[in-house]
Amino acid sequence: MEPTPNRLFLPSARETNILLIVGFGALGYALYVRYMGIEQSAIGLACNAGLDTFMCLQRKVWAALFDRAIIGWAAVIIAAINLLRPTLVVFALGLAVACIGVVLYNVMLSALAIGLLLLSFARRAPEPD
Repeated sequence: MEPTPNRLFLPSARETNILLIVGFGALGYALYVRYMGIEQSAIGLACNAGLDTFMCLQRKVWAALFDRAIIGWAAVIIAAINLLRPTLVVFALGLAVACIGVVLYNVMLSALAIGLLLLSFARRAPEPD
């Protein structure tokens, strides 16, 4: 179906199902990392003692990212790009990063990003090139 110039950016039912999978997948992964890796004191002690596992690597990387609010700022930037020219791929990426940011301690910026993503539904869909 060709988008008309007045058509708003609204995902179809199939695209909405994809967005649900992306959102819940990002939330699930972030909850796993937070509660099984970051907040477990035994894991933290083992990683600080020199344990070299993938969980320790994830713990280091995510801790460095949320300490500097990089997750939240990335979510805001992606959401702003999506607000300017809404597409499903950019929306899905912004949704995933914002969901991870909400769980991993970047709540304020990620909530702003979610607001910008919601505003993109009021934008017109881009015309095909």
